Amino acid sequence: MTEAELKTIICEGLRKVAPESDPTALLPGQKIRETLDIDSFDFLNFLISLHEKLGTEIPEADYGKLNTIESMTQYLLAKMTK
Repeated sequence: MTEAELKTIICEGLRKVAPESDPTALLPGQKIRETLDIDSFDFLNFLISLHEKLGTEIPEADYGKLNTIESMTQYLLAKMTK
């Protein structure tokens, strides 16, 4: 999977939990939850949906590493190539 394909999947998932938002407009470094006003429950559901779609385990201890689109993309790409 390419980085662009993964970003598309991430943005589609974010639109499901924050339908009024445009995740593609997030600037590098912008925090997803704060910028899109996503509460912790919706963010958890988003991460679960990523796990189901990608088949990649995301341990709860790593949730704090997934603050931006870029950090999430890099994290998931690294997990997928192992």
